[in-house]
Amino acid sequence: MTELKSGTALRAATAWCCLLLLLPLSAQALEVTDDTGQRVYLEKPAQRIVSLAPHITELLFAAGAGDAVVGAVSYSDYPPEAARLANVGNYEHLNLEAIVELQPDLVVAWKSGNPVAQIEQLSRLGLPVFYSEPRRLEDIANNLKRLGRLAGSEDTANAAAARFSEHTQRLKARYSRAKPVRVFYQIWHRPLMTINGEHLISQVINLCGGRNIFSDLATLAPTVGLEAVLAANPEVIIASGMAAQQPQWLDQWRKWPQIAAVKNRQLYIIPPDLIQRQTPRVLEGAEQMCKQLEQARMHSQRGNE
Repeated sequence: MTELKSGTALRAATAWCCLLLLLPLSAQALEVTDDTGQRVYLEKPAQRIVSLAPHITELLFAAGAGDAVVGAVSYSDYPPEAARLANVGNYEHLNLEAIVELQPDLVVAWKSGNPVAQIEQLSRLGLPVFYSEPRRLEDIANNLKRLGRLAGSEDTANAAAARFSEHTQRLKARYSRAKPVRVFYQIWHRPLMTINGEHLISQVINLCGGRNIFSDLATLAPTVGLEAVLAANPEVIIASGMAAQQPQWLDQWRKWPQIAAVKNRQLYIIPPDLIQRQTPRVLEGAEQMCKQLEQARMHSQRGNE
């Protein structure tokens, strides 16, 4: 864990944070509830924001708050303008000294991804922290609106949220009555990992008329056995690795031709940035997935004729 090592920086940070605590709340003060139910108060729209996850950086820019973002964690690579931001570590190991030196008036954190102890330390210093934890598609629209409110970019944020919701509804209307397709979504190979029904990706599978074969598991991103996949016999296998290219381990499923997805050549990839980040671009991934599941339906229909 990165610690605050510089005495000078710590004293300056403490003075800054104490000043934030002393500022009175004006009649125009902002109050927003984050994804943990915690209330976040700001005297005025944030002008210096630090993002602690790549999906958060993307959400802030989409909400029209990009000009206010001064720091972000590694892999905050979208939009391209995010490359100019000061680096504050990665989402698992934050550089607290770099964060406080940026003198943020808002920190946007990832509850399930960032180190709890480090976020608590930032809170003790008096920095306002908003937790972003989208678990459902509608949460993305809600994040956009609340982040826009905190940054004073509500018009842009509300418009982006409306576009996202409308796009979601179009996909739902198109595929909600489609024939269900059994889907195995693989996020890693060693160990073999997937997602349960609470994961945002599973929401996308449902949106496209698919059925996540491991939706009933308790863990958000569980490890499963090969035997469990064979027994569930998915009609489609979708993989996302660490890059946009097809992961080599997708082809390894061809060793088991008894699986319907393998037998019918229904092995697909979706670039992880388009499906594994909780941002508006997840609907680009959804468009790809919906087309893939439709291909599986058409193949199944031809086989039954």
